[in-house]
Amino acid sequence: MILKRLEQWDHRSFCRLFTRSSSRTISKLSFYISKSADGPAYVLLCAALFLVGYELALELTTILLLAFALELPLYLILKNGFKRTRPSDSILAKGLAHIIPSDKFSLPSGHTAGAFVVGTMLSVYFPVLTLLAVVWASGVGLSRIMLGVHFPLDIIAGAMLGTVCSLSAYVLLA
Repeated sequence: MILKRLEQWDHRSFCRLFTRSSSRTISKLSFYISKSADGPAYVLLCAALFLVGYELALELTTILLLAFALELPLYLILKNGFKRTRPSDSILAKGLAHIIPSDKFSLPSGHTAGAFVVGTMLSVYFPVLTLLAVVWASGVGLSRIMLGVHFPLDIIAGAMLGTVCSLSAYVLLA
């Protein structure tokens, strides 16, 4: 009964959000926010950290690498274990997604997990950036819903996965 209600909330929330993405401006903005959480952007971030200082950049980059090394296998295990159908493949948004997803299943959101790995570490090392990091990482998650490829619970799971992996890497290496 609780799982059914959770699924209903998830589907209703997806529909409410996704219907707002029909404007070209919103779908383009969602696309670019989502793209900001692709791998190449993280390489550029690590390179930019060296402008702050070599020692700090090396430490933070090492922790980020470990966090991603923890996150990626867990993400793959969860995604292939749950095998949750994406909204773009379900009756809720069949054929209406604004992008083609990179894989078949939706839970958890890998973009959101990655964004929360980076956002969490930026918050730890640069507390003044916490609000910006949380808004950006949350925006990445929201963009994935607006693009039609994830449900809200996928985003919540991705955020939890990224945060836990990031903090675990920090505890192990800092």
